[in-house]
Amino acid sequence: MDHQEIIKQIEAQKQLPNLRFKIKEKAEAFTHNLFYTLFDRDTPVGYNLDKLAVDFKELGDLVCWEPWKPCSEIWEDYCSKLPHLLEKINLDAVAIANNDPAANSVEEVYLSYPGFYAIAIYRLSHELYKLNLPLVPRLMTECAHQLTGTDINPGAQIGDSFFIDHATGVVIGETTIIKNNVKLYQGVTLGALYVACGLRNKKRHPTIEDNVTIYANATILGGETVIGANSIIGGNAWLTSSVPANSFVTHDPVIKIKNLQK
Repeated sequence: MDHQEIIKQIEAQKQLPNLRFKIKEKAEAFTHNLFYTLFDRDTPVGYNLDKLAVDFKELGDLVCWEPWKPCSEIWEDYCSKLPHLLEKINLDAVAIANNDPAANSVEEVYLSYPGFYAIAIYRLSHELYKLNLPLVPRLMTECAHQLTGTDINPGAQIGDSFFIDHATGVVIGETTIIKNNVKLYQGVTLGALYVACGLRNKKRHPTIEDNVTIYANATILGGETVIGANSIIGGNAWLTSSVPANSFVTHDPVIKIKNLQK
């Protein structure tokens, strides 16, 4: 096969006209700059907001390829929500600092906690999700996913003072509802019972009510599953049905210890 034939066959397989990887790169740069604008003490807010507006317009032109669905007007609406979003994200940082004895300062939370970063990017992406901006919210949370190992779908609904400890391996599905003062540990999955395209726009993921703590590697599945307020879900628990408020759920493994010298 000659070189021109190779090129022809490759180009024939590139069938998606709107698949441009610069969308992903620009979304990642936008996410990074937005985070710095909101949190970094030395980043000038006014200058960066103007720059973000330009970046957002470029992103909107790339992802809103349907001419009857323009995205450029979304920015002003989104920008007006940033002060309130920042207030909510700061509550998350305080919740982490207050609940984790390993946190020496709230600055340490902002600078080094992957759970905080994942939550912050989720909140920033969730508002764009609600404004029906295509693709960009998911790319924002995937940026956080790559950096932290925490996968929060931008469609999830999460209340105030949310805390993810250690963060790695946490999965929170699109239709999950998490209320206020909830704590998750590493490896927690809030997922669907099964995956099928016909379930789009249906509640597939659980509801976690106020003041619930879910320990490491617990799995909670199903759109009708509700974890009642003030409950504690122990590590490695597997739940596909609801539990009432004030429950203590534990997984009781069988552990065998054998003396190898006998």
